[in-house]
Amino acid sequence: MTNNPIYRITFFNQGEVYEIYARHVFQSELWGFLEVEQFVFGERSKMIVDPAEEKLKNEFSAVKRSFIPMQSVVRIDEVEKEGACKISEAPQGGNVSPFPFPNMAGVKPATE
Repeated sequence: MTNNPIYRITFFNQGEVYEIYARHVFQSELWGFLEVEQFVFGERSKMIVDPAEEKLKNEFSAVKRSFIPMQSVVRIDEVEKEGACKISEAPQGGNVSPFPFPNMAGVKPATE
């Protein structure tokens, strides 16, 4: 591996599976979160534009650091070079499912 590794991070986000590339991945000081810095995207000079990759570039273009909940992470791989970032539908069924999230829509904040 090189001195400046690249990591492929795969995680769930709102019913979709995101696959992004970054130079720094580590456990955050915020309990239960993974910290991701220095996102890596492919060349912008390609003739064919992938809408999912463009969506990710736009979503993370101004982001300095992202905090991803640990229970959303599917996999982290150290790779030789970056690939195309992807967004895909989360598979339904199977024998593996994401950790359930509580429905907090109807919860009112505690008052003093």
